[in-house]
Amino acid sequence: MRVGIVGGHGKTGRAVAAALAVRGVESVALGRSDQPDLAALAGCDAAYLVAPNFHPDEPAYVASALAACERHGVGRVVYHSVASPYLPAMPHHLGKARSEDLVRRSGLGWTIVQPAVYLQNFDLTRPLLVPYDVHAPFGFLDLADLGEAAATVLTEDRHEGATYELASRTGSVADLAAGAGTSAERVEVGPDVPEGLRTMFAYYDAYGLPAGTLVLRALLGRP
Repeated sequence: MRVGIVGGHGKTGRAVAAALAVRGVESVALGRSDQPDLAALAGCDAAYLVAPNFHPDEPAYVASALAACERHGVGRVVYHSVASPYLPAMPHHLGKARSEDLVRRSGLGWTIVQPAVYLQNFDLTRPLLVPYDVHAPFGFLDLADLGEAAATVLTEDRHEGATYELASRTGSVADLAAGAGTSAERVEVGPDVPEGLRTMFAYYDAYGLPAGTLVLRALLGRP
């Protein structure tokens, strides 16, 4: 089996490639530019699709990748969405919700994964300073768990047509800090922070981003 990873040079793509390698599955990493060279999808049995962060038109990006999959005979695709894609307050989440719709109507065999916030976004060796309520509820996902879940759905037939929310644990940033023996504090964002990030932080401040762990435990067959 051969898997093309669109967005394979980022931390997500590397985690997926590493998990596939453990299973003896060959993967090829494709770039994350606005128009990545997708010719390398030729000869791939499946594709894992990750769009660049805060892409200005993710549905167009995904549509292009889906067309390339069809053109090169890739029979199945796993789309990397986000936990709670339909959030009108966050335009980049809505872009993923629209992209999910494109994937479902693509005619390809598909699976959608909806990852929670990465645990690796937090440096637990020092006090955590975040621009939102440190007690807001979150689902957190370990990159190694993401890679293993992605490898599972890419290499097994029984996941076609499924949408999986993925989180390794639940809690708050304050809980993460306490577990690591450090502290967590809410700080104000500076004037140079892009509007998309400001919107996201404001949503986190009010609601967090909860996600459950049961699906991931079922996929991996372990706690």
